[in-house]
Amino acid sequence: MDANAARNEFDQVNQVRALDPNEEAVYRYDGSEQQGIRAAKPWKTDPNHFKKVYVSSVALVKMSMHAHSGGDLEVMGLMQGKVEGESLIILDSFALPVEGTETRVNASNEANEYIVSYLEEAKTAGRLENAIGWYHSHPGYGCWLSGIDVSTQMINQQFQEPWVAVVIDPKRTVASGKVDIGAFRTYPKEYKPEHSRESAYQTIPLEKVEDFGVHADAYYSLDVSYFKSSLDTQLLDDLWKRYWVEVLSQSPVTQEQEYMSKQMRDVGGKAERMIRRGKDKGNSSKMAQGKEGNAMEWPFKDASKMSIELSLGLLSQSTRRSLL
Repeated sequence: MDANAARNEFDQVNQVRALDPNEEAVYRYDGSEQQGIRAAKPWKTDPNHFKKVYVSSVALVKMSMHAHSGGDLEVMGLMQGKVEGESLIILDSFALPVEGTETRVNASNEANEYIVSYLEEAKTAGRLENAIGWYHSHPGYGCWLSGIDVSTQMINQQFQEPWVAVVIDPKRTVASGKVDIGAFRTYPKEYKPEHSRESAYQTIPLEKVEDFGVHADAYYSLDVSYFKSSLDTQLLDDLWKRYWVEVLSQSPVTQEQEYMSKQMRDVGGKAERMIRRGKDKGNSSKMAQGKEGNAMEWPFKDASKMSIELSLGLLSQSTRRSLL
């Protein structure tokens, strides 16, 4: 499969919408208008004010490439954009020089200096949008906010509103061919959401389930969609050539064998824990109904998702070979 075919497939799988010429006004930045929105602070009276995040294809590819480059380590960057009503529009992104581990990223003073310098240079180049959020990667363990992520986002929402957190899982992106992404905002500490997220299905690794459960009600997710425009054509073409070579041209089956192995071990661990919990309670019949039954469904859903990803990877590999 050549780069053009892969790009068309990418747009279809991720439902990237091409803007009409009369919609390209989304790229215009009105500083006075944005200052007025910041002064009004509509999010102060409604913790769920922001509902959607629109991401340009350029920003999406740049963030996906950066996330993939980190391998098993988390990476981090910032996003530039603006506000329109109840939506946050991400027009661009840039990577940060931060130290990453397999569980967190730490921004240093060097990174803070880099941010200030980058934004100043961006304005001289005509990129007038302010930073509107941060992104980081969760390699192989899904898109959600950990306890550290929640604290980071809360602090940013106190001092840099409007602000959104985006998480990308590069492992699952390569495995499925669709960008695995989530956008989140935290609630004020005293705020209690009407609906708990405890029962919401998430493919979370066993060792991180507790962290996810403890903080699940501290934030909410926003709908994410993507767009592209003729204004992005040249830049997107250059980015895509690199993305195709570095990421999509690789076989997800051969490149992510360790990821798949971890997924299989994780599913087995979850199933074993659920069975052991049922035996400890002395009533295995509860495993098929009520709260225990719902919990037991999760390992099966994880296994189903993993098998679909593997099948897609094999199909993609077979298709590429047939086109060579």
